[in-house]
Amino acid sequence: MRSKNTSKGGRDRDGRNERSSSRRGEASSKRGSSARGESERRESSRKEKSRDRERRSAKTIVLESFSNSPDTMFTMRQIYRRLGVVDKKGRETVSDILKTLVHENKLLLIDGDKYQLNLRVNIITGRVDLANNKYAYIVSEDTEEDVRVFREHLKYAMDGDLVKVEVLPTMVGGRAEGIVVEVLERSRTELVGIMQLSKNFGFVVPDFKKLYFDVFVGERGLNGAENGDKVLVKIVEWPKEAGKNPTGEVTRVFGPAGEHEAEIHSIMAEFGLPFEFPESVEEEAEKISDKITAGEIAKRRDFRDITTFTIDPADAKDFDDALSIKKLENGNWEIGVHIADVTHYVHTRSLLEKEAFHRATSVYLVDRTIPMLPERLSNGLCSLRPNEEKLTFSAVFELDDNGKLYNEWFGRTIIYSDRRFAYEEAQERIETGEGDFAEEINILNSIAKKLQAKRFQNGAISFETVEVKFKLDENGKPLSVYVKERKDAHKLIEEFMLLANKKVAEYVYNLGKGKKRPTMVYRTHGSPDPDKLSTFSLFARKFGYKVDPEGDISKELNTLTEEIEGKPEQSVLQNLAIRTMAKAKYSTEPEGHFGLAFAHYSHFTSPIRRYPDMMSHRLLQHYLDGEKSAEKEDYEARCQHSSEMEKRAADAERASIKYKQVEFMKDTIGNEYKGIVSGVTEWGIFVEIEENKCEGMVRLADLNDDYYDLDANNYRIIGRQNKRIISFGDEVMVRVKSANLADRTIDLELVETLKTH
Repeated sequence: MRSKNTSKGGRDRDGRNERSSSRRGEASSKRGSSARGESERRESSRKEKSRDRERRSAKTIVLESFSNSPDTMFTMRQIYRRLGVVDKKGRETVSDILKTLVHENKLLLIDGDKYQLNLRVNIITGRVDLANNKYAYIVSEDTEEDVRVFREHLKYAMDGDLVKVEVLPTMVGGRAEGIVVEVLERSRTELVGIMQLSKNFGFVVPDFKKLYFDVFVGERGLNGAENGDKVLVKIVEWPKEAGKNPTGEVTRVFGPAGEHEAEIHSIMAEFGLPFEFPESVEEEAEKISDKITAGEIAKRRDFRDITTFTIDPADAKDFDDALSIKKLENGNWEIGVHIADVTHYVHTRSLLEKEAFHRATSVYLVDRTIPMLPERLSNGLCSLRPNEEKLTFSAVFELDDNGKLYNEWFGRTIIYSDRRFAYEEAQERIETGEGDFAEEINILNSIAKKLQAKRFQNGAISFETVEVKFKLDENGKPLSVYVKERKDAHKLIEEFMLLANKKVAEYVYNLGKGKKRPTMVYRTHGSPDPDKLSTFSLFARKFGYKVDPEGDISKELNTLTEEIEGKPEQSVLQNLAIRTMAKAKYSTEPEGHFGLAFAHYSHFTSPIRRYPDMMSHRLLQHYLDGEKSAEKEDYEARCQHSSEMEKRAADAERASIKYKQVEFMKDTIGNEYKGIVSGVTEWGIFVEIEENKCEGMVRLADLNDDYYDLDANNYRIIGRQNKRIISFGDEVMVRVKSANLADRTIDLELVETLKTH
């Protein structure tokens, strides 16, 4: 191996692997008694959930029976008769349900043997979840079932608002209904939409299609907006009665709808993303010294004389991780995972800290990055640029050629990166074995493959999510759409990032026992839902694949992955499988990571772009210094905020991708493409185009050969007269009919069905 010369003067990879894994799922493939125990636990859990569903269903039936006669008292015998219950088990079930409903204050017990619906006002507090522009559901901890509220009773509450609701005593279709009596907390008061101008006033039509009102803007509040402009409007007055429009003032004019900058800026505003850093935050960043003192170096382990390099996307500007490699005298390898020491520069009481927490994550739109930290830090002080001394926080491992771990060390370090590799350059060295640092890269790649194989053996899921990328011109117009290919160079980096994240989490977890375990920020991912898995198995069966929801889920899904690789249905089936999985989140509870098959997992390797990694750095150093456990409640609140901001960032990224896909397809009107039916609704069928992964809709109204009905249970539509069936997963030819930039929708025409399922 080449020795190192001693005469010296994007996105994280674990995140991509973990994101695709975290939506996937995991199951342990342990042997012997542990496997049997796990199987028994799952079966017990499945049966318990099934019993819960039965109890909830029976409860609804009993409550509906009372709702039909709200003023009447019934004895137990009369209730049995009304429900048609004749057997002992049924009577016991109804008796238990009645006791529960009395306990929940939904029924009144009168004279010890009569029951009547409680007509007194039942007030709950919950969050608004807008289902469509007709009604919303109120999600509350005060009630088991969500409460439906129609728009005329919403009091202009919007998605995410906290409201107080009066639950009506009667039920409709098994569903409790209510009326909003007060909006306690509005999640936002600004909306993005298109200005529709009249002579002296205008209305802003919101982009959010579920919203059920437009916003009136008087002449003084137009702020120069013209007809057809995308704008941000602040609501300044809410109506006192239903049927009126809220009044607003335009705070930003983005420009004509459909133009690149206007649409991207409107997406940023729609999701509440910041347009710039506050001036005070930028000033604080600029004041940070870039000098590394001898005193600071003395506190750290020195890696400057050890071969070190970074591997990142070709267009990356922030390099937050580097790898070092050194051969030990015993033949093993010392591999260092070096992470930018962001918390050395960002102190807990600083403005930078406050802003980083507020943003919680960098956001990657198709044409720009909205960073968590100012450029002075993200692209300068904390970026592990080549041929510069940099302060790092490191996880250092002793591994043999087979990836067996012998020793680990965590602490603050200083490094000097010899080389900045783009993925393509590193991949070239893997494929050819030639070029600078080719030997080091190939050794790391070999060990990474062994680590990956062990993960899959332990139950990790091997799904690869499809990442759509664009080639844009200087004006942001998409010239092409392509699916990003992940090769060994990407997987090499990911594997060592995963190792570092896992071992940091394990180290802190093992410092204590039970309730005395020290507080840590974990990245957790729960078990898949058995009901969703059962539904997915039916989907897979339509394509000729067998997925046993009662079996070893990781094994079942990994087998499916192998079988569908390279086939037209691969993307559709993987996306559906991902939806069955729980969402990954941040938590102080060490609940494990199902998709990665890790008992303990944290995020440590991307502090430039993720606030939870900054928390992990601080906590790890806190415990390395021998301090007692940090306050759990504060960190849990920060975890929850980080999870929420991560979801918002992902939604914004998807919106920007969808917009660019629509913009790209706008120039393909009339072109025909091969695709696969990716969804069915009562309005039409969704088709994902195989070539570029753009998704559009064939509307049922445009199918002229017959009138089609939705068969939701079987994921298909059926012609009333000709009995033609179009099912989820069918391969079809479609023609691009239109592309609507304002709605971010693509309309397609069905040309022919190529293959049915």
